[in-house]
Amino acid sequence: MIVIGIAGGTASGKTTVVRSIYERIPSDLVACIPQDAYYKDMSHLPMEERLLVNYDHPDTVEFDLFLQHILALQSGQAIEVPIYDYVTCTRSLGTRTVMPQKIVIVEGIMIMTDARLRQQMDIKIFVDADADDRLMRRIKRDVGERGRSVESVLEWYETRVKPMHNLFIEPTKRYADLIIPQGGSNHVAIDVLTSMILGKLKTESANTGILATA
Repeated sequence: MIVIGIAGGTASGKTTVVRSIYERIPSDLVACIPQDAYYKDMSHLPMEERLLVNYDHPDTVEFDLFLQHILALQSGQAIEVPIYDYVTCTRSLGTRTVMPQKIVIVEGIMIMTDARLRQQMDIKIFVDADADDRLMRRIKRDVGERGRSVESVLEWYETRVKPMHNLFIEPTKRYADLIIPQGGSNHVAIDVLTSMILGKLKTESANTGILATA
């Protein structure tokens, strides 16, 4: 199994990069585990308090469970990935079953802030994009999909997203094996990434064959 970590700032184009991988590699070989599914459940808090939680800080992610699930996939076990509701800031009662695949993509802004999780990644990617572009995409996404107002998105960006990005996300760029500037529109970089994945997949298959023969 090859574990690929795709990190980067909010609305940098990570999802587009993941989609591009699916377009270039047979989808039955790939499983994607989003970091957002592992946000801690806040149902014990009143709604007004949930909205004040800093979801751009690594402490809001249940990394222990995240790591446990990656290790389970690597050992050939299926996992039950939580389903997070961005509107209510809680986990749904149901889960999403993910089976082990040859390629597992771990995607999210904070995935490389946890050293244990980082150590499980065979390829580490940082999707880079201009801050203004990321802000515009964030506004469109949060207003259109998460019921936020433009004013609330801007205030959240200035008080939480931007400082947390500078403190936690941007420094993880140094761990990346490949930096993809311009997000998902950088087709050359995505082609390079695809070649890296296929190369590792070929090597792993060859090594498995050798071990099996031995």
